[in-house]
Amino acid sequence: MWTRAKRSPLFLVDLLSLVKLGMMHRKHRSRFIWSLLLCLIAGHSQSEEGAADKYAAAAEIIGSCEVCHGEYGASIQQQYPILAGQEFYYLYVQLKDFKSGLREDPIMGPLASALDKDQMQLVAEYFSKQSWPQTDYVADDKRSKSGLTVIAAGQCVACHLGAFHGNSRVPRLAGQHPEYLVKTMLDFKTKSRNNSPAKGTLMASFEDEHLLDVACYLSALRD
Repeated sequence: MWTRAKRSPLFLVDLLSLVKLGMMHRKHRSRFIWSLLLCLIAGHSQSEEGAADKYAAAAEIIGSCEVCHGEYGASIQQQYPILAGQEFYYLYVQLKDFKSGLREDPIMGPLASALDKDQMQLVAEYFSKQSWPQTDYVADDKRSKSGLTVIAAGQCVACHLGAFHGNSRVPRLAGQHPEYLVKTMLDFKTKSRNNSPAKGTLMASFEDEHLLDVACYLSALRD
């Protein structure tokens, strides 16, 4: 699942060049090709096992996350955000904030408090490596137009970028659950969430209904 492309060893590159140039004897050529395939298969298997071993240390923690956030972080419950494919650094910072109490939550606070820095980074990396799931949210024209007006007024793309796919510490919003998005914005507005003070000031300048329009618009965005 987490395999990375690996460069061919130099000696294999040299031998491959001989095959291409026709400089290897025919009776050895097929044997070499079969040997090469076996090496590549073995290397692929080892890279998969290595990646799996890397996250095995956090298997129990990841399993706890998946109880609410779904398998691989592909949440299907609107109150729990999608983690699969979310920005690594954003996820890591949120875990840090839950642990420190800067971001309060009765479930996430106790869970994060038991994690050290390495564990938080491993969990964040695991979920960030997954594919963002496709959702089927649709926003009607009226809400979409209103949401776009609010987004333009709030200059949201300055941080979240035009496609709302996020960037490092800035989370992806496109395709996120609308219920979670509107709750997050309202939490900033009422200062129930305080780990980004500027967001609270921004959200306070809009009506609740307008924030719902933004949530509906963002949730309907596709890749």
